[in-house]
Amino acid sequence: MLLAIKNVLTENQLQVIRKLLQNADFVDGKLSAGKEAKQVKNNLELAQQSPLHEQLNQMLMPSLLNHPEYQAFAFPLKVATPFYARYTQGMTYGFHVDDPIMGPMNGRYRSDISTTVFLNDDYEGGELAIKTSFGVQHIRLNAGDAVVYPSTSWHQVEPIVSGERLVAVIWAQSMVKDPQKRELLYELGQARDVLIDDRPKSEETAHVSNVYANLVRRWSEL
Repeated sequence: MLLAIKNVLTENQLQVIRKLLQNADFVDGKLSAGKEAKQVKNNLELAQQSPLHEQLNQMLMPSLLNHPEYQAFAFPLKVATPFYARYTQGMTYGFHVDDPIMGPMNGRYRSDISTTVFLNDDYEGGELAIKTSFGVQHIRLNAGDAVVYPSTSWHQVEPIVSGERLVAVIWAQSMVKDPQKRELLYELGQARDVLIDDRPKSEETAHVSNVYANLVRRWSEL
């Protein structure tokens, strides 16, 4: 299941982020890629030693992590700091699956959830293509929006035709490892929220809320 989240970042935040990245130190994206991904990755990423990371993360991470839709969908347990990627004309990232285990040796985490936050939208091409059971889904959202999807997905960034594509990419380990269980919990949680708003004192609302809470308890890995 894919989830599009609107307006994770405000226009003011986007303007500041784009200004900071305008003259930032970007390096070959292959430096952060695994053995397989290096064969198909052609982009630029903000250098890991750049002092801009802290300032950028302070704007982006709270906006994403505190968003109720992200919390309800991802059940985040461990969330990595973002990679800030730049794609210019002709750049692409061919079909690949994200590495299953990421992070330094003293901070390893399992990649269950991938998130792309779009930082601009004035470019051509560069769609995020994700293979699903319903075929390939082509995703291009407005600046400030995010798409959240299972890290097990086979996906690619299609070639940039013109302009420049700026994104932040974040991985997370979920409390609920199984993507099908996460999807069921998300859908049940949505129904529960509607019932709480519309019929807060009804017996049916209490039953649904009880089932939701106990499934989260049963399926969570902490």
